[in-house]
Amino acid sequence: MEQPKLQIIGILHGDIHSREDAPKNFDESERVGTLEIYPEYQEGLEGIVAGQTIVVLFWLHKSTRNNLQVYPRGNRSRGLRGVFATRSPVRPNPIAVSELKVQAIRANRLEVSGLDILDGTPIIDIKKKISR
Repeated sequence: MEQPKLQIIGILHGDIHSREDAPKNFDESERVGTLEIYPEYQEGLEGIVAGQTIVVLFWLHKSTRNNLQVYPRGNRSRGLRGVFATRSPVRPNPIAVSELKVQAIRANRLEVSGLDILDGTPIIDIKKKISR
């Protein structure tokens, strides 16, 4: 069986520097930043337009990877839950999913709003948001 191989396609630039400073979720955030897509992946941005909401997957490189249970949103009164039943960044494969609104596009840089991710976080993928 082929082993999975992850390609980092870019990096996030923003003003969130600690987990304590980060909004708990993208839908609670007005924070803005820039997705810098590496030049070799820039062609993949074709068709993204300002005003569009995109789904961005990040690799939470500073997250703990060995916990399988957490208190949702750090609230101990809610009891322990398995990480797969939460959106906690603490998980075996620390992949985050954010829906971000594209404010502007400048070559290989997407200016976005709705950030809940730390500055310097690697980007692993971007997908079109499906509206129903």
